[in-house]
Amino acid sequence: MTGAAGYTGGSIAACLVARGHTVRGLLRNDSKASALLACGIEPVIGSLDDAQVLAREAREADGVVNTANADHLPSLQAMIAALEGSGKPLIHTSGSSVVGDDAHGDRLSERVFDEDTPFVVAPAKQARHALNGTVLAAAARGVRSVVVCPTLTYGVGAGLNTRSIQIPFLVEQARANGVVRVVGKGINRWSTVYIDDLADLYLLALDKAPAGAFYFAENGEASFVEIGEAIAQRLGLGRVESLPADEAAAMWGQARAYYSYGSNSRVRATRARRELGWSPRHESAVAWIQKEMPL
Repeated sequence: MTGAAGYTGGSIAACLVARGHTVRGLLRNDSKASALLACGIEPVIGSLDDAQVLAREAREADGVVNTANADHLPSLQAMIAALEGSGKPLIHTSGSSVVGDDAHGDRLSERVFDEDTPFVVAPAKQARHALNGTVLAAAARGVRSVVVCPTLTYGVGAGLNTRSIQIPFLVEQARANGVVRVVGKGINRWSTVYIDDLADLYLLALDKAPAGAFYFAENGEASFVEIGEAIAQRLGLGRVESLPADEAAAMWGQARAYYSYGSNSRVRATRARRELGWSPRHESAVAWIQKEMPL
């Protein structure tokens, strides 16, 4: 597994270890090696640029899960080449911003994608879309390649990194500034998925997903103003402030402003439910923020 010390990868790895599997996890250096080992994961020192390490580990494993980087093509090429003809699973983690639009937080899109809907991909996300295609095409090379495309993920992770990305960042901003800020009006909506449900999907995909399968991961959705209001309530703050997208880009970076917080990313995990029998249990990120989010 790449990204075994991360939020998503750590949670998946914890589930695999609990099932009795041996998990080897890639680490950039040995600073977290003892902590990873304490979680039952055998550390492998190397980076996504170490093609020989990746190829060796892929060949020796029964399956590969990539959660480290949705956009790093050379590492995937190295692992695909090593797995060619083996029939082993390679599960790659993408992200639903691949179908994100340019709403700048000011527009609700009526467009909702599932796995069979033709995607509309913005220029900035074409490389990610093409990379997903490379993974899926590996099915023709004898690799049981699968792409899992999570949405806004929330909940406490089970690995070394317990924090997700989008909601904790807004919480940090709120704590620092005394006000919750959302991009534009915040009426744009993202589909959401709880981390434990997401980990369940990966285990199902490892067990029985067919080669060349693409799965969205979602169970509900929320607008960012709804998320912002829930954070404000949880933190005891009085209001949610609108931050124009260009100002957010200058403060937070373009990727965060225009995609992570400013776009619509509305999808349905139709195929995962139908084909794998995935049955997620948590459906409201807003309720989790209000009632369960650690302070």
